[in-house]
Amino acid sequence: MTGLMLHTSGKRFIRKQMFTDALEVLTMGEEAFSLCNPKSIELVDNIPILQIDMVWCYFMLRDIAWIAVAGLRLKKAREGLERAHGKDSSRFRLLQAGRTSELALYLRLELLEGVVAYHSGQFNKSRKFLASAQEKFFQLQVPDEALSLVVSMGFGEWDAKRALRMSNQDIQSAVNFLVVEREKREQKMEDDIRRRNEIMEQKRYGVTPLKKAVDLQRLIEVVSIGFEKELAAEALRKNENDTQKALDDLTNPEANTALQRNIELRKRRRQQRATDATIERLVSMGFERSRVIGAVQAGGSLEQAMHQLLTYSRADTTVAAENSANAHGSTVNNNASAPDSTPTDLALDNLDPDALDIDCSNEGPSAAEIEQRDVEMEGEIADELARGDALSDYDIEVAKEGEAINEYLALLASVDGTSSSQSSQ
Repeated sequence: MTGLMLHTSGKRFIRKQMFTDALEVLTMGEEAFSLCNPKSIELVDNIPILQIDMVWCYFMLRDIAWIAVAGLRLKKAREGLERAHGKDSSRFRLLQAGRTSELALYLRLELLEGVVAYHSGQFNKSRKFLASAQEKFFQLQVPDEALSLVVSMGFGEWDAKRALRMSNQDIQSAVNFLVVEREKREQKMEDDIRRRNEIMEQKRYGVTPLKKAVDLQRLIEVVSIGFEKELAAEALRKNENDTQKALDDLTNPEANTALQRNIELRKRRRQQRATDATIERLVSMGFERSRVIGAVQAGGSLEQAMHQLLTYSRADTTVAAENSANAHGSTVNNNASAPDSTPTDLALDNLDPDALDIDCSNEGPSAAEIEQRDVEMEGEIADELARGDALSDYDIEVAKEGEAINEYLALLASVDGTSSSQSSQ
């Protein structure tokens, strides 16, 4: 899992053209994969793709010093892809219903092999790799007519182009691919919403003495007998999801009363935590704690409490301004004039409540903030892994690859021209 997360993070850096950062993360990913059981990963293509991504970073950085290492990585990548995909990608295409989804990945591999061969002085080998890469590049060019036809069926241009590239320009296959992908996305969205709702529901019930969540399937069974849902959940929580013990408590008047007391107590605690959090948030915005407590206890949402506090601030400002004016009116001073400014609290009139956060940027991040950011970043990467489709590693635009192919074919032509002129002399 760590290797997959690091690889995903590295690909994010590649998309942002941050190739040095990508290399650092991909190297850590390679180390993480090296700790896995070789037997369990030899038939998947994650490591070969990671190797190709690393060499792509070398190439984009134009770092010739990595040529020897790049050659070894590409050799391992090709061997790994053949194990995972089968000879001539036969196993992969069988799983992909005959589609050529892997073509762009092999194009990049052959381009990089051609570049390494060129800089190693193996010009014939380089020419062979580049010619094969160029052939794949032409295969991946999407005709405007086919693209327009698929788009006219209600699909987005980007999705249509991707589907045609992965289907060897076959329109029917591309449309079938798009329909299946759309169904998968819709199903996943439904599953995500359902799972998110389940997690929120489980949080509401609390955890068992052994810190386990309430089993929702068993909860449904108990509720189907006729017990109130929240009461049934509390019985299961108290009894470590043991259905029989939960039923015993629910049918015992004394135990049932105790369950109800626990529910009420948990509700009050939850409400108190929410109140405390609201108070601390408002205090952190600069409001006086005693007034914050009064405003929150008066009831209402955070926004309503904030509105009340801002009203207090404006009233105080008005009184202060009137007192200041009276004091200045009773004092005669020919050499000095009172400043024509109002207290800074007046600025509160124009503040957006959402913007009322203290700026601690000059203090630098605390250890807790750094740890929180790391947790959030891990969460983002995990979410990206969950959201990502299985074909994202093969979905390459190949525009840069096409330019590089032409560049190195031109260099090879120059070498051929030089050799011809020398032989004629």
